[in-house]
Amino acid sequence: MKKLLPLFCALACFAQPVLAANTALSLLTQAQFKDLSEDLGSALSYKPVTPAEPLGITGFDVGLVVTSTKMENSSQLLSNVIGSSITLSSLYVPKLHVAKGLPFNLDIAAFIAKVPSTNITLVGGELRYAILEGGITMPAVAVRGALTKLSGVDHLTLDTKSLDISISKGFAMFTPYAGVGQVWVDSTRDAGISTKESFTQSKVFVGGNLNFGLINMALEADKTGEAKSYSAKVGFRF
Repeated sequence: MKKLLPLFCALACFAQPVLAANTALSLLTQAQFKDLSEDLGSALSYKPVTPAEPLGITGFDVGLVVTSTKMENSSQLLSNVIGSSITLSSLYVPKLHVAKGLPFNLDIAAFIAKVPSTNITLVGGELRYAILEGGITMPAVAVRGALTKLSGVDHLTLDTKSLDISISKGFAMFTPYAGVGQVWVDSTRDAGISTKESFTQSKVFVGGNLNFGLINMALEADKTGEAKSYSAKVGFRF
């Protein structure tokens, strides 16, 4: 029994954050849970950080993206739920993002993200079709469908689906772009009484892409629901 005591202590230490997060989540009122879900839906929904013009059948876009989202209604709630010792007024999401051009003006992309100081893991993907591929005088116009899925937070699941339309026009190395869309969020807690929130949020975004041959940089500002996000990307686009 004495030999097993250190093991029991280690298991207790491991379980404590999980139980604390479970308790914090179960103690949220339905209104608080919706506030948390709205902020997370804004922060974790798909951010394109790319212009509307298609990559082309041989094209690739590979980059590291960091997105910062102001937690408008739930900074302390999020800190309690994920067991953070600090108040997360903004949620930072670093991602590895990869896009590939396909025939017929189609692009496909995916990302994986791990949020520092939390257990949050996020994956997502998009399929985009350029209605207009753009040119010297014409802008590019594209429609996009995208999905994201949260994991790593005990007793909380959150998925988003989004649809948007964007426009861009290149000027030498610089390509500004903008778009509007809609995000559908499904958030479920399985702590205490299982509850679910499903809602939609409007989305607007503007950005700019700067390409130096292979080296590529992009900045984007996004407002989904009430929360504002800012993203920066550096990588390769060809």
